[in-house]
Amino acid sequence: MMAWLQLWTTRLMTTVALSFFLVIAQDSGLPEMEAGKQGSAEIVKKDSHLVLSRHKREWIWNSLYVEEENNISEPSKIGQLKSSQKLEVKRFSIEGEGANDIFLVENTGDLFVTRKLDREQKSTYKLTAKMYDGNNKLIEDAGHFEVQVTDINDNSPEFPSKSYNESIAERCTPGTKIVQMRATDADDPTTANADLRYTLTGHGEASAFKIDSITGIISCKTNTLDRETKSQYVVVVQAQDMRGLHTGSTGTTSVTINIADINDNMASFTTATYNIKVKEDHNLNEKINILELRDKDEIQNKQPIFAILGDSSQTFDVGLTDQKDGYLMLKKHLDFETKNSYSFTVQVREDLRLNPDMDKDAITKATVNVIVEDVDEPPVFPHSIYNFTVIEEENVSNIGSVVAKDPDAAKSKIRYSILDQHSPIGIHEHSGQLYTLRKLDRELKAKHVFQVKAQEEQSGLESSVYVNINVKDINDNPPELVADDIYVCESDNANTVIGILKAADKDEQQASFTFSMASESSNFTIRDYGNNSAAILVTQGPFSMDDPKDYSVDVRIRDGGKPILTSITKLRIRMCWCDPGRIHTHCKPETQKMGVSVHALIAILLCILTILVIVILFVMRKRYQKDSLASMKNSGEIHEQLVTYDEEGGGEMDTNGYDVSILTSACNDGSMLRHPDRHPHPSLYAMVQKPPHHAQPSACKGDMAAMIEEKKDEADHDRDGFPYDTLHIYGYEGPESLAGSLSSLESSSTGSNLDYDFLNDWGPRFRTLAELYGVDGPEYYHQY
Repeated sequence: MMAWLQLWTTRLMTTVALSFFLVIAQDSGLPEMEAGKQGSAEIVKKDSHLVLSRHKREWIWNSLYVEEENNISEPSKIGQLKSSQKLEVKRFSIEGEGANDIFLVENTGDLFVTRKLDREQKSTYKLTAKMYDGNNKLIEDAGHFEVQVTDINDNSPEFPSKSYNESIAERCTPGTKIVQMRATDADDPTTANADLRYTLTGHGEASAFKIDSITGIISCKTNTLDRETKSQYVVVVQAQDMRGLHTGSTGTTSVTINIADINDNMASFTTATYNIKVKEDHNLNEKINILELRDKDEIQNKQPIFAILGDSSQTFDVGLTDQKDGYLMLKKHLDFETKNSYSFTVQVREDLRLNPDMDKDAITKATVNVIVEDVDEPPVFPHSIYNFTVIEEENVSNIGSVVAKDPDAAKSKIRYSILDQHSPIGIHEHSGQLYTLRKLDRELKAKHVFQVKAQEEQSGLESSVYVNINVKDINDNPPELVADDIYVCESDNANTVIGILKAADKDEQQASFTFSMASESSNFTIRDYGNNSAAILVTQGPFSMDDPKDYSVDVRIRDGGKPILTSITKLRIRMCWCDPGRIHTHCKPETQKMGVSVHALIAILLCILTILVIVILFVMRKRYQKDSLASMKNSGEIHEQLVTYDEEGGGEMDTNGYDVSILTSACNDGSMLRHPDRHPHPSLYAMVQKPPHHAQPSACKGDMAAMIEEKKDEADHDRDGFPYDTLHIYGYEGPESLAGSLSSLESSSTGSNLDYDFLNDWGPRFRTLAELYGVDGPEYYHQY
């Protein structure tokens, strides 16, 4: 406790000393700036340590207000800053929004405004004030205050839009809301300057509407609005501040009010009588004629309801067009021969809303006169489809008749035909009677569907109808055996069941199958269970895998139908080695029987015969070619056939150009040169013998014409040769000829390098020539 008292006493003495030093410094004439600098830190320390002992002082604020839009030519006092501290010498400073610019303060605390203010831009300025003594000592901490800018009515009400477009249904009830109008005023909303009131102007346009002066809601004032009379109104809405006083400012906008249509007008026919013509073949539900209506309402609100009075409603009907008019159509086909005219009444009405406008001149009933026009119609079948039944496997001459009639008064003759060319059913051309072209098989096709065409002979008009032929089943298919894998084990004893037999039947009739043995078996038998199944049993065993014998049974099945059909099937039974559970593990393969069918054998023989014929012909042809070649080699004669000869000879004086003696050989010995081993016969070509080079040929004297005729005769009687008169025969060219020898034989013998193998490609007529020229010349013509 004593230590604390000593510490407090020391601090107090230090503070007093510092204060005394500051007073001395001020009295000694030290500069004010230096005193401020030296004392600032001390003041902070003094405040922080002496706050416990200072008396509380407060700012005394008065309400500070500035009126907006006040024209100020010089600073205008708006209030005074005051503090509870009483000092003779003091100084004030302000900080904050507009401090020392918009607002100024004097040492006396008077606060001035220097310019015109606008509340709509800024309505409150927040400032801070401080107070110093004569020594610039802060003796009053910062205090916060506000300067309020007071409002004046300097703004007019404004609407968000200059015009509005609204609508309301006609014949609305009074008080029906149309739209709520809202205007804004920039003035202070807490004052009358922004307190608005709404009114309607527009003279007669506004007479049917009213507006709430405070909420701005525009509503209907009457229930007599009629779109057909007036469809649009324009009213002017005025908003006024100052609670609607005449001194207040105003703002206006226009509101266009459209009257929406409702169904409040009765539909009416445009005429009381309609005369209509329609052809008797007019299609159902298609427009015949328009029944035009008159209705003042808009199209979306037209709801006419038509009704045909009387029995004609079963034949005719009325529909609606896109324009909500009526159109007449058919519900049932017309027949000129039965009835050629109709007359009936059509009525129109509407379910109107609210209080309709009743038109005294409205025509709600109209008379419709329909004249039916005759047309040439195609044949008509009394039924849309025909159904007949035919028993299978029978030729039926009269299945039934498909008959059509000509609906016209002419009653033309009709011809019938079936459109399906592959149909097994035929039809009589004039009577329409159906018959079978061949027997029908239900198992192949149980139902035949086709079209019968009826065509008028005169006009050619035609129509068709579908016919169904159902094939009735008979018991014409024998039963078929159905059995699983049947095998017998080596260890099977008597009465062992080795398999179950069942049967199937393609016929539609329900069968009652019975099973029996078709032939006796020493090892097996069949036990019929009487429920369309049977068992195969062993009658004698056991069996051996070494036994080469194959086992089989002939199973007879009766189907129990009418007539009863029977089938016999050979059922093979495999021989197997089985485990104790009679599950076979190994079975003996069946003996394979090899055989060739008759058809396969015939085909094989034909192939062999064809090959032999081809080989024989080939061998004969080769032999013939070799014989011809050998005879030509041994003939001692060389022949040449020149088909084209383009070179001129030496003229009549060129006696060395031709060996004429060869042509007259018939005069010398009566024949051509012959082979010594063969009988005389004309050669294939005219024979020309080339004379030796050292001797000149001598021409034979004789009648040239007689010789040529004899050669021709020989050639005509030679069946193996070509006609002689088509050949031009030359021996060799004379020495006087500029062309020299044309013989290819001589050129070949002199070592010509020409290759005549291409003659093989020219056909059979050149093959012999190719064989002659295609061999080695010296070797072939060694005799020359």
